[in-house]
Amino acid sequence: MKFSALWTALCVSMYGAAMACSVKKLGTNSGRFANATLVRLNEFLSVGYKKGVRPVRDWRQSTTVAIDLMVYAILNVDEKNQVLTTYVWYRQQWKDEFLVWNPEEFDDVKQISIPTINVWIPDILINEFVDVGKSPDIPYIYVGHDGLVRNYKPIQVVTACSLNIYNFPFDVQKCSLTFQSWLHTTKDINITLIRSPKDIMEDRSVFMNQGEWELLEVLSKYKEFSLDNDDYYAEMKFHVVIRRRPLFYTVNLLLPSIFLMLMDIVGFYLPPDSGERVSFKITLLLGYSVFLIIVSDTLPATAIGTPLIGVYFVVCMALLVISLTETVLIVRLVHKQDLQSHVPQWVKHLVLEKATVLLCIRNKKFCSLLSQGSDLPLYKENNMNTAVRCSHHSCERSRETGRNLGLGLTVRDSCPPVMDNILQEITNIRQFLEKKYDSREIAKEWLQVGYVLDILLFRVYLLIVLAYSITLGTLWSVWQNA
Repeated sequence: MKFSALWTALCVSMYGAAMACSVKKLGTNSGRFANATLVRLNEFLSVGYKKGVRPVRDWRQSTTVAIDLMVYAILNVDEKNQVLTTYVWYRQQWKDEFLVWNPEEFDDVKQISIPTINVWIPDILINEFVDVGKSPDIPYIYVGHDGLVRNYKPIQVVTACSLNIYNFPFDVQKCSLTFQSWLHTTKDINITLIRSPKDIMEDRSVFMNQGEWELLEVLSKYKEFSLDNDDYYAEMKFHVVIRRRPLFYTVNLLLPSIFLMLMDIVGFYLPPDSGERVSFKITLLLGYSVFLIIVSDTLPATAIGTPLIGVYFVVCMALLVISLTETVLIVRLVHKQDLQSHVPQWVKHLVLEKATVLLCIRNKKFCSLLSQGSDLPLYKENNMNTAVRCSHHSCERSRETGRNLGLGLTVRDSCPPVMDNILQEITNIRQFLEKKYDSREIAKEWLQVGYVLDILLFRVYLLIVLAYSITLGTLWSVWQNA
């Protein structure tokens, strides 16, 4: 032990003497570098320096590296590949015990910039690195007279991140950047922060917030872990919390879909016995299909799950299909063909009596709507009876005229066959009109049932759409304000 202590003291004294000699030698330099203080200081620091050795005099003492992180911009968020690209300003500081000098000997120079490749640099990396970013090369570092080394540089970080897109476009993402020494344990290199965690969390001074993403906060947490319960490693984890600005997606995705759904609801006010409603609904369904094809490239796609807005679009299309199906059934119901059976009594009881009371519908409304065209059969029937009476009257007048003239003539050869044919034709016409009138009465009954069912299904459909819209709006407002 005495020999070791003597040997250490001898080495230190020899190293100090060599340094002193080198300083004196540099002070007597002649030429263009004779009065260059920075050149003398650089040569003084580089004499005997070993950049491959951790810069401590006592190997049992660990080197503490203080780091700091400031997010400058969010460049890209790739939901499909689960990759986040950010541009950060990274700073790290540590003490190098071999880069110390007396400022009085070098014209009060207290710091100097020297090439990075000439000094020892800690092997602190980001664990989530998945690609080499286009970071600018900063070839210099600052060294203070007390041995404090400051390595400041911007980094384009391409890291893996677990992105949750279920709340798109009101999603908040939390990605971590873990800094740790890849090789050294805490006995050699330890990690701490330059600033306090609160200052880091609230600092958004350099962030460019003009893009799609907004920086909420940067959380920091220190942790020690071990892989074999023997050697412990230090890590500093920064959680970058960002939030998407939803205005673009609200205007281009949600509002068009809402407008199409409103037009579908307005389409229920078209008369159900007209064919325009079916064509209108089909046009809306085709338009919505084209809309989904256009916005399919805008929605984020992952193999993990589907965003809620995608489910919203699918449900909206399903509602359009249900609306079209309801319209087809109602149109088929109110367009009953001839010779169909009358509306069953139980249907009349449930639909025309119970449902009208439940829906606050008065039957007078349907009577006024459905009574149009009912006067035509009565008009034809009255005309038919008039024609029959007129025919009989003319025949009787002919017979009486023949008797009064004493001619002994009868119209038996002309009047009876002609009048019989006329009467037969009139009878056929009357039977046809009666059948047509009966079929029209049946159609009126089914039309009345169709109107009531249409109002009932429309109100049920409207309640479903309102409940669905209120649920989605509540969820998205909660996520937006969270």
